[in-house]
Amino acid sequence: MSTRTLPTLQSQLQQLVASPSVSATNPKLDMGNRGVIDLLAVWLDTLGFRAEIMPIESKPNKANLIATLGRGDGGLVLAGHTDTVPYDDDRWQSDPFKLSERDNRFYGLGSTDMKGFFPLAIEAAKAFADKPLRQPLIILATADEETSMSGARALVKAGIPKARYAVIGEPTGLKPIRMHKGMMMERLRITGQAGHSSNPAYGASALEAMHTAMGEILKLRGEWQQRYQNPGFEVQVPTLNLGCIHGGDNPNRICGHTELQFDLRPLPGMPMDELRGELHQRLSNAVGGEKIKLEMDSLIGGVDAFEEPAQSELVKAAEKLTGHSAGSVAFATEAPFLQKLGMQTIVLGPGDIDQAHQPDEYLGLDRIDPMVDILKGMIGHFCL
Repeated sequence: MSTRTLPTLQSQLQQLVASPSVSATNPKLDMGNRGVIDLLAVWLDTLGFRAEIMPIESKPNKANLIATLGRGDGGLVLAGHTDTVPYDDDRWQSDPFKLSERDNRFYGLGSTDMKGFFPLAIEAAKAFADKPLRQPLIILATADEETSMSGARALVKAGIPKARYAVIGEPTGLKPIRMHKGMMMERLRITGQAGHSSNPAYGASALEAMHTAMGEILKLRGEWQQRYQNPGFEVQVPTLNLGCIHGGDNPNRICGHTELQFDLRPLPGMPMDELRGELHQRLSNAVGGEKIKLEMDSLIGGVDAFEEPAQSELVKAAEKLTGHSAGSVAFATEAPFLQKLGMQTIVLGPGDIDQAHQPDEYLGLDRIDPMVDILKGMIGHFCL
């Protein structure tokens, strides 16, 4: 164990919040996360963890951290992402990068989603730093969860870490989550032929073709909602939202090009590649013509829906430790990626999702001790 002194829990959170790590699709807003990763690596090294920093390919300022206490395969992963979403500085009552304590809460960007999880995981791990573990304890910190999930994808590609169980500390209000919907963001481009609006024969309207395509998409949405239902979710059917559309340039010109972007949130048991294939086939059949061209692509790689069996050992342990039955959420997490690595996985954290991505984001101080106790129980159960 290192001779360095571990900062207090509050000091850790203060330093994590003060290290900006915004992840954004806009390159002007996007930042690296190495400051957060380096802080965690030093603190975990102080506790005797072996800290491995895993750079993200083609992103030199971003990395994952895999810190391991104990030896061997198996064991328990406590996982979280190190990035935050962008922020509206003028809507915060205090500096988003300075931890502020008021009203029995810690305010700061990432305090609940989800930098606040790491000091709690470290606090729980402290109780086991000098104990002989039968199975290793791994603290995992990832990059870019809020955008591309490049950190989680890199882990799957590398086949690490190897463990049997994983707890992801996303904000769930101290309740275990064993299911969430997936997330797809798709783009449909239709190219027609511009021409003078006085005679339709002069061109081919991409806008009229898009009208047909949108009708087919909504028809398919209705069919999916009839075909797939899961009463374990508040919204029991898959959703599809037509988010934005752009096209044309003038009322007296036949529209030559239009683009639609939409999102689809599938239930467990709805593979993304099959959904995309069905969309392609239906739109190709519905919209055609010598002068009309359709193109479809994905704006993001997509996140699979997630379901951990209700009878799994991890779910049962989480229910016993929290006193809550495992439920579902509508937002996506890195859980499907950790499942692909062979781990039983749940989502369980101290914050509340209604605080995530909001000005004046906070973590209630009353959530800290209960979450630390839950994590201690998890470590004791799966590592001792």
